[in-house]
Amino acid sequence: MLNLEPNQGDASLIGWGGRKVTALTAALLNGTFIQGFELDDWHSEAPLHSNSIILPALLAATQQAKAEGSHPTTSGRDFLLAVITGYEIGPRDGRSLWGTHVLLSGWHSGAVFGPPAAAASVSKFYGLDAGTVEDTFGIACTQACGLMLAQFESDIKRMHHGFAARNGFLAAVLARGGYVGIKQVFERQYGGFLKQFSSGNEKQPQYRLDELTSELGSNWQTEGIRIKPYAAIAGTHPSIDYIQPLQEQHPERMKRFNEIKKINILLREAAFHHGGWKGTRPLTATGAQMIWRLIDLTDCKLHMDEGDSIGCQEVRIEFEDGTTLHHGVPNAFGVDPPSFNEDIVDKWRKLTEGTVPSQVVRQIEEMVVSLEEQGDAAVLCELLSQFSKSPLGALN
Repeated sequence: MLNLEPNQGDASLIGWGGRKVTALTAALLNGTFIQGFELDDWHSEAPLHSNSIILPALLAATQQAKAEGSHPTTSGRDFLLAVITGYEIGPRDGRSLWGTHVLLSGWHSGAVFGPPAAAASVSKFYGLDAGTVEDTFGIACTQACGLMLAQFESDIKRMHHGFAARNGFLAAVLARGGYVGIKQVFERQYGGFLKQFSSGNEKQPQYRLDELTSELGSNWQTEGIRIKPYAAIAGTHPSIDYIQPLQEQHPERMKRFNEIKKINILLREAAFHHGGWKGTRPLTATGAQMIWRLIDLTDCKLHMDEGDSIGCQEVRIEFEDGTTLHHGVPNAFGVDPPSFNEDIVDKWRKLTEGTVPSQVVRQIEEMVVSLEEQGDAAVLCELLSQFSKSPLGALN
């Protein structure tokens, strides 16, 4: 990608030591970086990684607008409001399409819900009027796509959310410039966004248009965005959480791996299709983060009793002497119980230790925590662009 770029653009690449590229490329690459190792966020009812989509689009828009002079400064409050706008739109798109069921249909849900979410954020940032926002949605939704087949042997899954960030940003830029988008892109039947992405799902109703605006301003979808505690797909998190109490309750037994005969994991349908498949070689790093089957003793089974919930799982560990340990709870940590600010800050500090200078870590943390009080959000872009070491190299 950098070979296609001019020597210097207006937008920063996260962690690249001040390297700047054109704004659209920055949105694409930064979205890919954030989603790259499954360290980001997820929504428990409408699965997408909001910060891989919204933040790259807004960071690029902020720097581009500053360079062109249309927004010399962007207050932290305005930046945060634009972020929240996207946080609300993405999950509402997803809920309209029955959330996790989009995964079951073979679409990569975040790449489908993502473009209109990014478009909404950048539209709010630009201050576009209602008619122009409709054009933005129309341009964004016609670029929505993403095949879940990407989770098997390819590297391209990591770029899906980057594509969504770029495409939503591009939609807002085009509409702002007067380009007319598809009208009533959510409502219309023939070729409409909701109609097409819900095709063949056998749901009644096929899609739920009312979910786009239901309880808008009172039921905050932002509260459903969860920061991941583990670097793996969200569908594996409940199983990790269930095994940890067994390790605490039976510390000696759980250390004797050679006595374990089988680990049975009962997954609901969405989690089973996304993470219960049997890995075959060649297998990429992406696939390794998707599945339990890399552990030879693990057997993933489909369990339909609780519907499509990703979080509701059960773990049974069988030992050679016939003993079985069992644990199961309705949801993963971060959903129930929820994670708190101190959990997120602790994760941030652990992940940046040895990879980002401690002074920069502290500056970013202080700015994010008090973002609504900051005078210029572009400072955050510059802080994020500071050089960071490879996390793998930092382990050596």
